[in-house]
Amino acid sequence: MNEIGHADAAVVAYRAQSLPLPIGVSQRRINWRYAFAVGSYHLLALLALLPWFFSRTGAALAVIGVYVFGAAGINLCYHRLLSHRSFSCPLWLEHSFAIIAVCCVEDTPARWVATHRLHHHRADDRADPHSPLVNLFWSYIGWLFLENTDLRRGVAYDRYARDIIRDKFYRWIERAVVWITLAQSLVYFAAGFVIELALGGTSGEALQFGASLWLWGVVVRTVLVWHVTWCGNSFPHLFGYRNYETDDNSRNNALVAIITSGEGWHNNHHADPNSASNQRHWWEIDLTYLLLRLLVLLGLAWDVQLPKRPGSVGV
Repeated sequence: MNEIGHADAAVVAYRAQSLPLPIGVSQRRINWRYAFAVGSYHLLALLALLPWFFSRTGAALAVIGVYVFGAAGINLCYHRLLSHRSFSCPLWLEHSFAIIAVCCVEDTPARWVATHRLHHHRADDRADPHSPLVNLFWSYIGWLFLENTDLRRGVAYDRYARDIIRDKFYRWIERAVVWITLAQSLVYFAAGFVIELALGGTSGEALQFGASLWLWGVVVRTVLVWHVTWCGNSFPHLFGYRNYETDDNSRNNALVAIITSGEGWHNNHHADPNSASNQRHWWEIDLTYLLLRLLVLLGLAWDVQLPKRPGSVGV
């Protein structure tokens, strides 16, 4: 067995016992804000089963939106730009990407960044806010539904997101986040309504088309992006292979990498979190990094941080 194999076996043995819930979590304190949002969006998404809400344009918007909002908003902006500062770009573009990310309804930039940086600081230890070593359900979604005092804004922001909250734009988002998410619903519905009328449709047809764009382009897309993010938080800390010895249980999972546009190469990421690329071998395709490469070609990104650990191939 090689060195990484020995280290991997040691990590598995060390992590054999399940972790208790983080100290700041109480099973009696439900986070009703998250519970209501997750529950209501999933219930609304069931309307997609009704033929009246379907349109090919709406379905296409949902599919395209998973990449645009998930890869550009969450992966590129929240994760690689704001959390790890793995590249630089114009401030107007950073803020534009941040608005796209807010539309994914995964909380504000400062809250997301603070949670993610805490995860890296204490990965797969008890303080990790969503380690699957508690259990898989906890890591996937359960951690959202219980209050965690370690994630309260005053505490988490001061320790893990001070650079984010210093920007007045991100402070404004803290107050405006609900209005931004509501505005995107209005934009999708109004666009569909107006386009159908402009094409000669009746008011009833315009209402149906606008509703289909809202349901598929906003609600269904949001639910899909959530599950993509939750897959990236959970499965790659349990299943897959390891290129590097790390102090956590992170793994590279090809299926999750496909679903998450490159975030599933999780062991690579935890070994070198400040790298803008999660790819180390030619087969480890990182679509989010390819998007960043396009921005570089357009002159809209620079100071791109590449892997510092040995074994980086094809980046």
